[in-house]
Amino acid sequence: MTTDSGQKRIGIFDSGVGGLTVLTQLYQQLPNESILYFGDTARLPYGTRAASEIVHFVREIMTWLVEQDVKMVIMACNTSSALAMEMVQAEFDIPVLGVILPGAQAAVQQGKRIGVIATPATAASNAYRNAILEMDADCRVWQISCPAFVPLVEQNRIHDPYTYEVAREYLAPLIQQHIDTLIYGCTHYPLLAPVLGSLLPAGVKPIDPAVRVVAAAARELEVLGLRNSGAALPTRFCVSGPPQQFADLSVQWLGCTPAVEKIFLPTVVGSPVSLESVE
Repeated sequence: MTTDSGQKRIGIFDSGVGGLTVLTQLYQQLPNESILYFGDTARLPYGTRAASEIVHFVREIMTWLVEQDVKMVIMACNTSSALAMEMVQAEFDIPVLGVILPGAQAAVQQGKRIGVIATPATAASNAYRNAILEMDADCRVWQISCPAFVPLVEQNRIHDPYTYEVAREYLAPLIQQHIDTLIYGCTHYPLLAPVLGSLLPAGVKPIDPAVRVVAAAARELEVLGLRNSGAALPTRFCVSGPPQQFADLSVQWLGCTPAVEKIFLPTVVGSPVSLESVE
């Protein structure tokens, strides 16, 4: 079903390139949908910030996305999903999906001994643990805070020997607990899959919440009659930091160099937004 609203874009936001894992899933699962991607690269990483800061950032981003007339928002950021979902749902009259619940649901369907690697803020929130135990009280959950991962991805150091060393240290306590499932509790972490996969025992099943949240978005669009059956518009990429830096980093996952706009977020609804583009 296509409506005028269905032709609008889906908004996605993350602190940086991690949300590209969700964008890739959107391309695969919902190829007719047009996308607006926002990376808050001027203020990353989110995972080491205070909850009050993250809520403030999310409010600014949501205000801007609503001004861009998106039909749905996917919070492609586990930290934001963990700390700001209630605020978003209360304040904004638009469908908003986060990555925590779809990821937790997938985990309990696959295993009983579940490890979670996450940013410090997401781990401290216990969002995954609470969601998993609410769905299946018989599960065991271990969480590890991984503050170095997002900066390493954003610095394009995925295959640096130091990254393997850090990953080995983070995963060791989970491996000692004989986990059977590992949740990538940050959308940056699937980009580290070659590293993590080389260190995990063969029987451990990784969970990428990006896959699940897009499946949930597809169902929501269908229920609301917002699916777009026409051709998708080119993805619009916007960042709060240097556009060229994001373009150069993201090309390896997108397969092309995107045109990226620099956005100056409004602090209140109706504030002017300035643009600076790079092709």
